[in-house]
Amino acid sequence: MKLTVQHFHVRSCDELDSLIEDRILALRHGIEIEEARVRLACRYDESPAFSVHIHLVTPGPDVYAESRDHTLRAAVEKAIGQLENQIGGRHQKRLRRLRSNLQAPALFRMGSARRA
Repeated sequence: MKLTVQHFHVRSCDELDSLIEDRILALRHGIEIEEARVRLACRYDESPAFSVHIHLVTPGPDVYAESRDHTLRAAVEKAIGQLENQIGGRHQKRLRRLRSNLQAPALFRMGSARRA
């Protein structure tokens, strides 16, 4: 997996970068991630000032998350939470599809199948 972290008007610090790396690596158990692009930005003329954009490139549809908050760490946590919800939703959808495929057709479940 390739991880790219871009800083726009934000100073890079090892603590925040390692937090981002650890949290994105933890997402790999739910989805195969080929590349992760993270953009950290600060715009002092807006409120809240800090924004985070995360784009995960996957073999299927890509996963995106965007958040804003008054601290950079809080914005990162919100974006990661959005990613976790999206990935968890995909997993639940896949399980529902598998369960519905395992059920017998409606005619046989109701017991009204005709015998010839």
